[in-house]
Amino acid sequence: MSDGIIKLLKPDDAEVFKKIRLEALRSEPAAFASRSEDWEVLSLDEWRNRLIEMPVFVAFQDDEPVAIMGLMWQKPSKMAHRATLIMVYVRASLRGTGLALELLEQVTKHADAHGIRQIELAVSAENPAARRFYEREGFVEIGRIPGAFLQDGVEVDEIMMSRRIGSWETRHVSEHWTQPNRR
Repeated sequence: MSDGIIKLLKPDDAEVFKKIRLEALRSEPAAFASRSEDWEVLSLDEWRNRLIEMPVFVAFQDDEPVAIMGLMWQKPSKMAHRATLIMVYVRASLRGTGLALELLEQVTKHADAHGIRQIELAVSAENPAARRFYEREGFVEIGRIPGAFLQDGVEVDEIMMSRRIGSWETRHVSEHWTQPNRR
């Protein structure tokens, strides 16, 4: 993306967060498990608290928020090396410009700097373009949740995906296991 910036939001940016998150939910309701009505009722303090609890990156073009991507940290200590990619949205007019990749790179760098080894996500089975993007960026399918959420009364599956990052990116499960000695 040219002539734009990507910013890690702070609690004082709650209005910006609210604006782009609600735009995402209203513009692409089938892409998210949440509904705009779930978020519209939040107080500004609740929006601020969410920015304290999780990193949220927003892309701006001409000082206008146009894309969002966040991370939800896993809280249990044995899972603290994992984070979930959430709230992914790029305004329709900017899709295909490389903006999603730039956001993902920023989020991944941030996660790596905070000790995250694996980023996970859930993508609607009804969103093949998003799934292809994630696959191009190294995410692999690790499962499917049948009927994960209801969209207009219809059950929609979610595809679960993950990607190792940083120095863990090139490691595979097979490297952690050795073959038993055979005689």
